[in-house]
Amino acid sequence: MVVRNSDIEFLNFLHQDLELSTADISVALRHREFDNGPLPMLLWQYGLVNLEQLERIFDWLDEQI
Repeated sequence: MVVRNSDIEFLNFLHQDLELSTADISVALRHREFDNGPLPMLLWQYGLVNLEQLERIFDWLDEQI
C-alpha cells in the first residue's frame, strides 16, 4: 500500500480538526479494504462522523483540489 502526502494530510485533518481517534480512523480504513468505498462515506456510514462533520470533510477535500 502506497501512502501519499495527500493521504497523510487528510488523516491528520481527521485526527486533529475533527478529533477522530486513531481507532475510529482505523475502523474506516479496514472497512475500505473490503468495501472499497470513499473514506468520508465509510466514516459516516459507520457512525464515526455526523452530517456536519461529513460536510466539513467534503469542504476540506474541495479546498485541496
